[in-house]
Amino acid sequence: MFDYKLLAALAAVVEQAGFERAALVLGLSQSAVSQRIKLLEARVGQPVLVRATPPQPTELGRRLLNHVQQVRLLERDLQGQVPALDEGGQPERLRIAINADSLATWWAPAVADFCAEHRVLLDQVVEDQEVGLKRMRAGEVAACVCAAERPVAGARSLLLGAMRYRALASPAFIARHFPTGVTPAALARSPAIVFGPDDFLQHRYLESLGVAGGFVYHLCPSSEGFVRLTSGGLGWGLVPELQVAGELARGELVELLPERPVDVPLYWHHWRNGGELLGELTRRLVRAAERLLVR
Repeated sequence: MFDYKLLAALAAVVEQAGFERAALVLGLSQSAVSQRIKLLEARVGQPVLVRATPPQPTELGRRLLNHVQQVRLLERDLQGQVPALDEGGQPERLRIAINADSLATWWAPAVADFCAEHRVLLDQVVEDQEVGLKRMRAGEVAACVCAAERPVAGARSLLLGAMRYRALASPAFIARHFPTGVTPAALARSPAIVFGPDDFLQHRYLESLGVAGGFVYHLCPSSEGFVRLTSGGLGWGLVPELQVAGELARGELVELLPERPVDVPLYWHHWRNGGELLGELTRRLVRAAERLLVR
């Protein structure tokens, strides 16, 4: 039989990225958290954490974390059915991995009513849409929004829709770098803006235009900062059209190749045994995506 106090310590260390913060969340001393991890490892007969910075779960640790995520959600269902089990009516916390562009555009209107009605607090882990699924695989989150279709074991995947990206730049940048017009070769020679090392959207865009090889670019790991750098004339970039309607209307940003938008599919991944709360969130997201995303 599992000792869930030990599993809670494992979850807290991974979710809080260290023993010190985990101790604060659990209301324990750091040494007490460490002892619980050691006791868990003694009981299962192998390590559950790699002592790195931040600590990382082992393969067994990931399986235990996946179990903890699902148990938390099922406990919430049971408390709703048996009010006497509610130990104080604290809001439920859902930990979700999501890409920065979704967080900056359609996510808030999609989940605001759900969180208010069900008294849910969200821990949102920002990851590029290409790699967000790794957080579920590691057992760190209950669900994620990402571009990968294939779910991890024990989870479901559902296509929500797509985010449409357009290649944009400021008028000053266009005048400086494309005086005779925008061509694929000129794009490759001009500074681009890339979200982070896991973001290959601009790379694939240039490849689709027949441009092979590398290109120069700024790195900007902020969705809002990305738009500011683009409108400030530092480079060109692929930006969600949901995010820049105002800038386009005011002429602060101009589309470089209007006939070549990029649609990035977004999938919602969630645990099969995630309980009614996660099921209701899934239904809300599907309805919101019909209004907010490209179908």
